Amino acid sequence: MEDFITIGGGIAGISAAARLSEHGSCRVLEREAHLAYHSSGRSAALYEENYGSPSTISLAKAGRADWEDVLEGVLSPRGFMLLCLRGEETQFEADRQHMGLTEISMAEAQARVPILNTQDVLRAACSTTAQDIDTDLMLQRFAKLLRSNGGVIETDQCVQAIEKISNGWRVTCQEQTFTARQLINAAGAWGDEIAALAGLARLGLTPMRRSVARLAAPGGHDPSAWPMLFGPGERWFAKADAGALIVSLAEETPSVPMDSWPHDMDLAEALARYQDYVTEEVTRPISSWAGLRTFAPDRNLVLGAAPQEESFIWAVGQGGYGFFTAPAASQLVADTALGRRPQLSAEIVAQLSPARFAP
Repeated sequence: MEDFITIGGGIAGISAAARLSEHGSCRVLEREAHLAYHSSGRSAALYEENYGSPSTISLAKAGRADWEDVLEGVLSPRGFMLLCLRGEETQFEADRQHMGLTEISMAEAQARVPILNTQDVLRAACSTTAQDIDTDLMLQRFAKLLRSNGGVIETDQCVQAIEKISNGWRVTCQEQTFTARQLINAAGAWGDEIAALAGLARLGLTPMRRSVARLAAPGGHDPSAWPMLFGPGERWFAKADAGALIVSLAEETPSVPMDSWPHDMDLAEALARYQDYVTEEVTRPISSWAGLRTFAPDRNLVLGAAPQEESFIWAVGQGGYGFFTAPAASQLVADTALGRRPQLSAEIVAQLSPARFAP
């Protein structure tokens, strides 16, 4: 019997398992052939401390020390820029103030991103503190820590049944059965399904599809040093990626848990919105994909023990902030499992606890 089984091999599961592996035997069960197959492998991850809800921002700030220690080298400079067309001024100003952005002149904005359409783009604001997250490297760091402590990662293990036993849990996959004293539910879009298999109440998680198109570097420019670009209200975004540019509608279309794919209309709308802000004509996408960002009803992460059963611990509802929050979120999960006082404030812990959904 293991001390801990973590269901889900995305960044939430691997980081939590890595923390727990320092205190007991740990096994990760991943349904796909490799880690981070779903949302974690399709993320346009950016680290910006002032982005998200108050609880998300608190998690980002609480994990700051880890970025300088175990995750050294995972972050690199990026910055981001908020842009405004005529008629978008109210939303632009609300976003600018919420994120603490500094407004810059259009000349400065165009110097940073030469393809900006300064005839139609009226205002720009930026943050120079936002950083890229090397998601592959971050996942590898946590996986390495897990394995160095004797932890085991099992891929191609689709959970089919979960049974509460006297001293923990029995988890049955296709051909193998595993047991553990505590169960960590980091199953992403499948989080509610895992809870139901365990005989516990669903939280009402909603997976949301988001589509992304990859374009060749526009006009022969090298976009590698460009900041990430956003429209007001996050109606679209664009970001340099491996010598190309990825563009998204930033849509939130409810979905069932699945291996998601992009919809042509979403890609077309994303490119049309992006086109209004730039001078270079949009070209045919090189490739496209979609991922699911899973939200709890109040759009805060869910981290903590199930009210009905303390040995079942939730680590779900990241809503696209999985990498961004992983250092502190995984620490809170570990603190909960080990019965330690959390490093986060009681107010933030309550905002993240699954107990907030208890009847």
